[in-house]
Amino acid sequence: MALENENGGNDENENESTGGFEYQIPSEKDNELVGFVNDHCERWRNYRDTNYLALWEEYERIFRGQWSSQDKMRDSERSRIVTPAAQQAVETRHAEIMEAIFGQGEFFDIDDDVRDINNNPLDVELIKTQLMEDFKIDKIRKAIDQIELMAEIYGTGVGEITVVTDKMFVPATEPIPGQMTQAAIGVREKNRVGVKIVPVNPKNFLFDPNGTSIDDCMGVAVEKYISIHKIVKGQEEGIYRKVALGTDSEDTKLEPTQEITQYQDDKVRLLTYYGLVPREMLSKSGDNKDIVDLFPEDSVQDEYSDMVEAIVVIANESVLLKAEESPYMMKDRPVIAYQDDTVPNRLLGRGTIEKAYNMQKAIDAQVRTHLDSLALTTSPMIALDATRLPRGAKFEVKPGKAFLTNGPPNEIMQPFKFGTTDSGNLETANAFQTMLLQATGTLDSQNMVSQTNRDGAGLSMAVATIIKKYKRTLVNFQEDFLIPFIYKAAYRYMQFDPERYPSVDLKFLPTATLGIIAREYEQQQFIGLLQTLGPDTPVLPLILKGILGNSSLSNRNELIAKLDEMAQPNPEAQKMQETQQQLALQAAQAQIAVNATQAEQNRAEAQKLLVEAQLMPEEVKAKALASVTKNLPNAEDANSREFDKRVKIAELMLKEADIKNKSKIVELQMTKARDSAAGVETEFLTKLSEALK
Repeated sequence: MALENENGGNDENENESTGGFEYQIPSEKDNELVGFVNDHCERWRNYRDTNYLALWEEYERIFRGQWSSQDKMRDSERSRIVTPAAQQAVETRHAEIMEAIFGQGEFFDIDDDVRDINNNPLDVELIKTQLMEDFKIDKIRKAIDQIELMAEIYGTGVGEITVVTDKMFVPATEPIPGQMTQAAIGVREKNRVGVKIVPVNPKNFLFDPNGTSIDDCMGVAVEKYISIHKIVKGQEEGIYRKVALGTDSEDTKLEPTQEITQYQDDKVRLLTYYGLVPREMLSKSGDNKDIVDLFPEDSVQDEYSDMVEAIVVIANESVLLKAEESPYMMKDRPVIAYQDDTVPNRLLGRGTIEKAYNMQKAIDAQVRTHLDSLALTTSPMIALDATRLPRGAKFEVKPGKAFLTNGPPNEIMQPFKFGTTDSGNLETANAFQTMLLQATGTLDSQNMVSQTNRDGAGLSMAVATIIKKYKRTLVNFQEDFLIPFIYKAAYRYMQFDPERYPSVDLKFLPTATLGIIAREYEQQQFIGLLQTLGPDTPVLPLILKGILGNSSLSNRNELIAKLDEMAQPNPEAQKMQETQQQLALQAAQAQIAVNATQAEQNRAEAQKLLVEAQLMPEEVKAKALASVTKNLPNAEDANSREFDKRVKIAELMLKEADIKNKSKIVELQMTKARDSAAGVETEFLTKLSEALK
């Protein structure tokens, strides 16, 4: 049976039969499309290799600690050591960025203002949970880890998004027909749509040099070697065209790493192009009748007019395996790239090793010079008189070795050495390492304390500077890579798995904060603030929540939820507290009334005492008059004189008693009034404060 060719026909003449299997013969448009893509990719490849490839390979050797003859500082250099300064800088920055992205568990969130067509709020939490579960199954975190590491080495992180359909086997139990109590135990097969991101080495990435981003380029391409069995499987499943295909493994530049020898068998060079191609090269016979040429046929404008977004897969630079318009509903390119450190108006960025390159070469040169010097100053060397040695003597220096000489040995042999090794080489290398840390913005735990002030001010400034540099890289990663990837992944799930992912407009937000250095620094600030304010501060729950949020505890979320629960008032406890406050207020009011009544009683007693004090002189006068009229003599003159005398004495006594009584009454009234007022006021304030509490 003839296979359907690219132009839609079933003409058996357009197929070549080989051993009972019919291969599809490429059409003229297929050859034109292959030539168009290869021509552009070849020019892009030359630009990339000329400007970046040699440096990228050296960056890789520096990171892996591999020596190459190309890295020699001088012709006489013998040492092959590669110091780990740049390796430490890369691993420090890589670990800090990964901790900032995934350290808190969830690395993205969905804005909760999404509504479906029925104006019902969408359960964004369910979509978020489902997306996180799929990301774990597809090992997205591991892939992003590799991409970020390559960004630190080469300066640019590149990832290719692929949609796969995996077969999954899950345990299942099914009842046996006709058997009420028995069931069959086995597995059930089901298909699962997965979205994966494949790390792409920049050595395998081609791009339009005129563009400054993936979408700005005319096209991008990923070329690499893959096993031939994957191509054959794709042909069997209908993903690729059934065309004649061989193996090709000549270009070692496409290998992922530099090895002594590369495996050469069963490999196919595969180039996947994502970008614009002329529409007429994709259309089948008869489909281009309505295409109107706006430019002359042989002009440059005509070649780049009426372009369409397409996916083109070419094997071994000549065989077209796939060519179709972009099948994705958003018409976006499934390739993402970001700059580790920003280089304006350029697609490729600057990595950690590029920033450390000069100091790394200086450190290597200084240490290698030191080691070469040790070879001359530590190894034993002896000058010999060759004319006085025995014929055929083999001179070797070893313990217990016996030397035969024709004469006194002290005249024939003389040990010597080339001076001593200068210890300043290592000190200079340490100075270069400090410059490397400054260039890369990494933290050296050993030298950090010695380079900052002991009072902590210098340390705070140093840590703040490092945090700001890490934050720049984190912003680039979030805006140019992480959020675009989540959007592209969500759109593909909506398109190819609509049962689990409804097609709605989602808004994703990055939740990555800062790395472990920044979090530890903020923890110290929170603890210092808590020590300053004390445990009774009203902002204590906020401080504790900040400390828990920055921690790495496994039950961090549970503790934060419990803290939020404690911060929220209990309705029953709040009602009971209000009742207690009302009772306390009523008790205070009653006590105030009692105090007022007591004050009135004290005032009445004071008035009674005042009246009694006013009547007391009259009573004293009466008693004085009574005492005057008693026991008088019989004679009238004597009586008269004695009476007058006693009257005067009585008047003086009355005046004196009256003055004393008035002063006592005034003092008594003032004392009672002052004590009563002070007591009432004090007791009232005490009761009122207790009621308010």
